[in-house]
Amino acid sequence: MDFYNLVKMAVDKGASDIHLASGNHPAYRLHGNVIFTDDPALTEGEVTAVIKALLMADKFNTFMTVGEADAAVEIGDCGRFRANAFHQRCGTSIVLRVINSVVPELSTFNMPKAIRKTLELNAGLVLLCGPTGSGKSTTLAALLNEINKNKSRHIITIEDPVEFIHTPKHCIINQREIGLDCQSYANALRAAMREDPDIILLGELRDRETMSTAMTAVETGHLVFSTVHTEGAAKTIDRLIDIFPADQQQQIRVQLSTSLKAVISQRLLPRATGGRVAAFEMMFVTKAISNLIRENKTANIDQSIQLGSQTGMITMKKSIEGLLKQGIITAQTANCLLYTSDAADEARSVD
Repeated sequence: MDFYNLVKMAVDKGASDIHLASGNHPAYRLHGNVIFTDDPALTEGEVTAVIKALLMADKFNTFMTVGEADAAVEIGDCGRFRANAFHQRCGTSIVLRVINSVVPELSTFNMPKAIRKTLELNAGLVLLCGPTGSGKSTTLAALLNEINKNKSRHIITIEDPVEFIHTPKHCIINQREIGLDCQSYANALRAAMREDPDIILLGELRDRETMSTAMTAVETGHLVFSTVHTEGAAKTIDRLIDIFPADQQQQIRVQLSTSLKAVISQRLLPRATGGRVAAFEMMFVTKAISNLIRENKTANIDQSIQLGSQTGMITMKKSIEGLLKQGIITAQTANCLLYTSDAADEARSVD
């Protein structure tokens, strides 16, 4: 296997990820589909040699002792990648997520115009949610890019690892990487509040400590952007509340009801003409939704989103139906997703 040529070929084709796994042929993901190359199946030695060449010595030692390691890596003129190396039953594996070298422009996405309302916030919590590979980091990078172009702010990003590299335009931008520049999200976030930020980007709300510190940052007048691996506003809010013990959950509901400003859920769908397009659910926290959060009635949030179209809110179902009507996705794609969504709605109503 010629590793460099494999990476270059995958990037040139527009792949989102490159997979090297012991016992498997090299592969890459293109428009959501995994495609194997004609190269022979990889041995553990071959994969481990690639991992050692890509990772810094301390990261490689972590990989060997802990069994996994994250890092941002650069490969020749192929660009930057988010790498995750890990041990598995057949040996070792590494997955490389392609990071675009150019910070994306918000205008190039098929996003609801209402998303720009988040750019006018001075404080609060804005969450991007969706499954892995749904484009959350790209959307966040595009939002920060708009702020960087049009406002004078101090932006701190805390990421694991740093993905898009932002060049300061009108903003001061400090980007910190977990494990390289700081020990953890929670520690870096606590430190950030002593560093005169206006806007803080957290790569992910992973645990109770990070969530608690993020809420403190919001309550002290900061605008915080972050991601959660969930689908839909209601599930996202439930997930954040559920990470706390039962005796603290009502307090968290009250805090979220005032601190949370928007939840944007997205997923990537195959285009009818090839490639992928994003569908969005967009929720802004109105007075009615704030009351639903505080009163533990999140099951009614979907209905409030449907009724809030005049404020720019949209359900995932409506977004998918719009893409179908425009001919951007096929009826088969839409019907499969809408059936899944309807089944999930019925399950929630039974619960």
